[in-house]
Amino acid sequence: MIWGRGAGVPGEAGLVRNVVAMIFARGGSKGVPRKNVRPLAGRPLIAHAIDAARKVPAVSRVIVSTDDAEIAETARAFGAEVPFMRPAELATDRAAEWLAWRHAITVLRAEGGKIDLFVSVPAVCPLRSSADIEACIARYDEGDADLVMTAIEASANPYYTLVELDPAGAPHLVKQPPEGLSGRQQAPKVLQLVAGCYVAKPDFILEQQGIWAGRLRLVEIASEHGVDIDTEIDFSLAELLLARRGQV
Repeated sequence: MIWGRGAGVPGEAGLVRNVVAMIFARGGSKGVPRKNVRPLAGRPLIAHAIDAARKVPAVSRVIVSTDDAEIAETARAFGAEVPFMRPAELATDRAAEWLAWRHAITVLRAEGGKIDLFVSVPAVCPLRSSADIEACIARYDEGDADLVMTAIEASANPYYTLVELDPAGAPHLVKQPPEGLSGRQQAPKVLQLVAGCYVAKPDFILEQQGIWAGRLRLVEIASEHGVDIDTEIDFSLAELLLARRGQV
Protein backbone atom coordinates (compact mmCIF):
# COMPACT_ATOMS: atom_id res chain seq x y z
CA MET A 1 0.00 0.00 0.00
CA ILE A 2 1.31 3.45 -0.91
CA TRP A 3 0.55 6.39 1.34
CA GLY A 4 0.46 10.03 0.37
CA ARG A 5 -0.25 13.32 2.06
CA GLY A 6 -3.76 14.68 2.44
CA ALA A 7 -6.94 14.73 4.47
CA GLY A 8 -8.15 11.19 4.01
CA VAL A 9 -9.23 11.26 0.34
CA PRO A 10 -7.95 8.61 -2.09
CA GLY A 11 -5.43 10.01 -4.52
CA GLU A 12 -3.49 8.94 -7.57
CA ALA A 13 -0.68 7.50 -5.48
CA GLY A 14 -3.08 5.26 -3.57
CA LEU A 15 -4.80 5.62 -0.23
CA VAL A 16 -4.04 8.69 1.84
CA ARG A 17 -3.00 8.15 5.43
CA ASN A 18 -4.16 10.64 8.03
CA VAL A 19 -1.05 11.36 10.07
CA VAL A 20 -2.01 13.77 12.83
CA ALA A 21 0.69 15.57 14.80
CA MET A 22 -0.42 16.66 18.25
CA ILE A 23 1.26 19.02 20.68
CA PHE A 24 0.23 18.79 24.33
CA ALA A 25 0.83 22.03 26.20
CA ARG A 26 -0.76 22.85 29.52
CA GLY A 27 -0.82 26.27 31.12
CA GLY A 28 0.32 25.36 34.61
CA SER A 29 4.00 24.51 34.09
CA LYS A 30 5.96 25.00 37.30
CA GLY A 31 9.67 24.52 36.56
CA VAL A 32 9.53 27.35 34.01
CA PRO A 33 6.23 29.22 34.52
CA ARG A 34 4.26 29.88 31.32
CA LYS A 35 7.05 28.25 29.36
CA ASN A 36 4.88 27.21 26.41
CA VAL A 37 4.27 30.85 25.44
CA ARG A 38 7.59 32.22 26.67
CA PRO A 39 9.79 33.55 23.84
CA LEU A 40 12.69 31.32 22.83
CA ALA A 41 14.87 32.67 20.02
CA GLY A 42 12.21 35.25 19.27
CA ARG A 43 9.24 32.87 19.09
CA PRO A 44 7.04 31.23 21.73
CA LEU A 45 8.35 27.84 22.82
CA ILE A 46 5.32 26.07 21.38
CA ALA A 47 5.92 27.66 17.96
CA HIS A 48 9.10 25.60 17.52
CA ALA A 49 7.14 22.35 17.84
CA ILE A 50 4.40 23.59 15.52
CA ASP A 51 6.94 24.62 12.91
CA ALA A 52 8.77 21.27 13.05
CA ALA A 53 5.52 19.32 12.69
CA ARG A 54 4.21 21.45 9.83
CA LYS A 55 7.41 20.86 7.84
CA VAL A 56 6.89 17.07 7.78
CA PRO A 57 5.33 16.16 4.42
CA ALA A 58 3.52 13.11 5.81
CA VAL A 59 1.66 15.15 8.45
CA SER A 60 -1.83 16.17 7.38
CA ARG A 61 -2.89 18.10 10.52
CA VAL A 62 -1.13 19.78 13.43
CA ILE A 63 -3.35 19.99 16.51
CA VAL A 64 -2.63 21.51 19.92
CA SER A 65 -4.27 20.15 23.07
CA THR A 66 -4.30 22.70 25.86
CA ASP A 67 -6.35 23.91 28.79
CA ASP A 68 -5.06 27.46 28.41
CA ALA A 69 -6.65 30.22 26.30
CA GLU A 70 -3.37 32.08 25.70
CA ILE A 71 -1.62 28.92 24.54
CA ALA A 72 -4.56 28.16 22.24
CA GLU A 73 -4.44 31.65 20.73
CA THR A 74 -0.67 31.44 20.26
CA ALA A 75 -0.92 28.01 18.66
CA ARG A 76 -3.47 29.24 16.13
CA ALA A 77 -1.32 32.27 15.33
CA PHE A 78 1.55 29.95 14.36
CA GLY A 79 -0.52 27.68 12.16
CA ALA A 80 -1.84 24.92 14.42
CA GLU A 81 -5.44 23.88 14.94
CA VAL A 82 -7.06 23.95 18.38
CA PRO A 83 -10.39 22.21 17.72
CA PHE A 84 -11.05 21.41 21.39
CA MET A 85 -9.82 22.37 24.84
CA ARG A 86 -8.32 19.92 27.30
CA PRO A 87 -10.28 19.36 30.54
CA ALA A 88 -8.68 20.90 33.62
CA GLU A 89 -8.34 17.52 35.34
CA LEU A 90 -6.08 16.35 32.51
CA ALA A 91 -3.84 19.40 32.77
CA THR A 92 -2.52 19.15 36.32
CA ASP A 93 1.11 18.33 37.13
CA ARG A 94 -0.03 14.94 38.43
CA ALA A 95 -2.15 13.96 35.41
CA ALA A 96 -0.53 11.39 33.12
CA GLU A 97 -0.05 12.77 29.62
CA TRP A 98 -1.12 9.37 28.30
CA LEU A 99 -4.66 10.31 29.42
CA ALA A 100 -4.44 13.60 27.52
CA TRP A 101 -3.40 11.58 24.45
CA ARG A 102 -6.46 9.38 24.87
CA HIS A 103 -8.73 12.40 25.32
CA ALA A 104 -7.42 14.07 22.17
CA ILE A 105 -7.84 10.95 20.03
CA THR A 106 -11.33 10.26 21.41
CA VAL A 107 -12.59 13.83 20.91
CA LEU A 108 -11.07 14.08 17.44
CA ARG A 109 -12.77 10.87 16.34
CA ALA A 110 -16.08 11.87 17.94
CA GLU A 111 -16.04 15.08 15.91
CA GLY A 112 -15.48 13.14 12.70
CA GLY A 113 -11.75 13.62 12.42
CA LYS A 114 -9.80 10.71 10.97
CA ILE A 115 -6.50 9.67 12.45
CA ASP A 116 -4.53 6.70 11.16
CA LEU A 117 -1.27 7.55 12.88
CA PHE A 118 -0.72 9.56 16.06
CA VAL A 119 2.43 11.67 16.32
CA SER A 120 3.14 13.59 19.53
CA VAL A 121 5.56 16.49 19.11
CA PRO A 122 6.23 17.81 22.63
CA ALA A 123 6.84 21.54 22.94
CA VAL A 124 9.48 20.90 25.61
CA CYS A 125 12.05 19.70 23.04
CA PRO A 126 12.34 22.76 20.80
CA LEU A 127 15.57 21.69 19.08
CA ARG A 128 14.11 18.48 17.67
CA SER A 129 13.93 18.75 13.90
CA SER A 130 11.34 17.84 11.31
CA ALA A 131 13.84 15.21 10.09
CA ASP A 132 13.73 13.62 13.56
CA ILE A 133 9.94 13.37 13.29
CA GLU A 134 10.21 11.89 9.81
CA ALA A 135 12.72 9.33 11.10
CA CYS A 136 10.29 8.26 13.85
CA ILE A 137 7.46 7.81 11.34
CA ALA A 138 9.75 5.82 9.05
CA ARG A 139 10.88 3.63 11.96
CA TYR A 140 7.27 2.95 12.91
CA ASP A 141 6.50 1.99 9.31
CA GLU A 142 9.03 -0.82 9.52
CA GLY A 143 6.22 -2.71 11.21
CA ASP A 144 7.75 -4.14 14.38
CA ALA A 145 6.75 -1.41 16.84
CA ASP A 146 3.63 -0.40 18.74
CA LEU A 147 5.25 2.88 19.70
CA VAL A 148 8.39 4.69 18.55
CA MET A 149 10.07 7.46 20.51
CA THR A 150 13.32 9.38 20.54
CA ALA A 151 16.49 8.89 22.57
CA ILE A 152 19.95 10.41 22.82
CA GLU A 153 23.22 8.91 23.95
CA ALA A 154 23.29 9.24 27.75
CA SER A 155 25.92 11.53 29.23
CA ALA A 156 26.14 9.35 32.34
CA ASN A 157 26.80 5.63 32.09
CA PRO A 158 25.70 2.96 34.63
CA TYR A 159 28.79 0.89 33.79
CA TYR A 160 31.17 3.73 34.54
CA THR A 161 29.74 6.77 36.35
CA LEU A 162 26.34 5.95 37.89
CA VAL A 163 26.44 4.49 41.39
CA GLU A 164 24.09 3.31 44.13
CA LEU A 165 24.92 3.41 47.82
CA ASP A 166 24.86 0.20 49.86
CA PRO A 167 23.56 0.14 53.46
CA ALA A 168 26.99 1.17 54.72
CA GLY A 169 27.04 4.19 52.42
CA ALA A 170 29.66 2.83 50.00
CA PRO A 171 29.09 3.53 46.28
CA HIS A 172 28.76 0.70 43.78
CA LEU A 173 28.30 0.94 40.02
CA VAL A 174 24.69 0.43 38.96
CA LYS A 175 25.70 -2.18 36.37
CA GLN A 176 28.64 -4.55 36.46
CA PRO A 177 31.12 -3.28 33.86
CA PRO A 178 32.63 -5.58 31.26
CA GLU A 179 35.92 -7.15 32.22
CA GLY A 180 38.86 -4.96 31.35
CA LEU A 181 36.88 -1.71 31.15
CA SER A 182 39.36 1.11 31.70
CA GLY A 183 37.64 4.17 30.27
CA ARG A 184 34.26 5.66 29.47
CA GLN A 185 34.72 5.11 25.75
CA GLN A 186 34.95 1.36 26.35
CA ALA A 187 31.72 1.18 28.33
CA PRO A 188 28.63 -0.21 26.55
CA LYS A 189 26.55 2.51 24.92
CA VAL A 190 23.54 3.60 26.95
CA LEU A 191 20.61 5.64 25.62
CA GLN A 192 18.45 8.17 27.45
CA LEU A 193 14.79 8.59 26.50
CA VAL A 194 13.85 12.13 25.49
CA ALA A 195 10.52 13.70 24.58
CA GLY A 196 11.38 14.63 21.01
CA CYS A 197 8.67 12.65 19.26
CA TYR A 198 6.30 9.73 19.81
CA VAL A 199 4.59 7.75 17.06
CA ALA A 200 1.86 5.14 17.59
CA LYS A 201 -1.40 3.81 16.27
CA PRO A 202 -4.32 5.53 18.01
CA ASP A 203 -5.87 2.21 19.05
CA PHE A 204 -2.70 1.22 20.88
CA ILE A 205 -2.97 4.38 23.00
CA LEU A 206 -6.68 3.83 23.66
CA GLU A 207 -6.26 0.18 24.60
CA GLN A 208 -3.03 0.20 26.62
CA GLN A 209 -1.85 1.89 29.80
CA GLY A 210 1.50 3.34 28.71
CA ILE A 211 4.50 3.12 26.42
CA TRP A 212 5.91 0.00 28.08
CA ALA A 213 2.75 -2.02 27.37
CA GLY A 214 3.81 -2.83 23.82
CA ARG A 215 6.81 -3.10 21.56
CA LEU A 216 8.82 0.07 22.07
CA ARG A 217 11.43 1.07 19.49
CA LEU A 218 13.81 4.01 19.53
CA VAL A 219 15.18 6.54 17.09
CA GLU A 220 18.46 8.04 18.27
CA ILE A 221 18.68 11.76 17.59
CA ALA A 222 21.52 14.24 18.06
CA SER A 223 22.16 15.03 21.71
CA GLU A 224 21.48 18.73 21.25
CA HIS A 225 18.10 17.94 19.68
CA GLY A 226 17.05 16.27 22.92
CA VAL A 227 17.32 19.32 25.20
CA ASP A 228 14.20 19.12 27.40
CA ILE A 229 12.95 22.44 28.81
CA ASP A 230 12.22 21.77 32.47
CA THR A 231 14.33 24.41 34.24
CA GLU A 232 15.67 27.90 33.63
CA ILE A 233 19.07 26.35 32.89
CA ASP A 234 17.48 24.21 30.16
CA PHE A 235 15.92 27.33 28.68
CA SER A 236 19.26 29.12 28.64
CA LEU A 237 20.95 26.10 27.05
CA ALA A 238 18.33 25.99 24.31
CA GLU A 239 18.87 29.69 23.63
CA LEU A 240 22.61 29.09 23.36
CA LEU A 241 22.24 26.16 20.97
CA LEU A 242 19.76 28.03 18.79
CA ALA A 243 22.18 30.95 18.69
CA ARG A 244 24.86 28.57 17.40
CA ARG A 245 22.44 27.59 14.64
CA GLY A 246 21.94 31.24 13.82
CA GLN A 247 18.30 31.19 14.89
CA VAL A 248 18.53 33.92 17.53
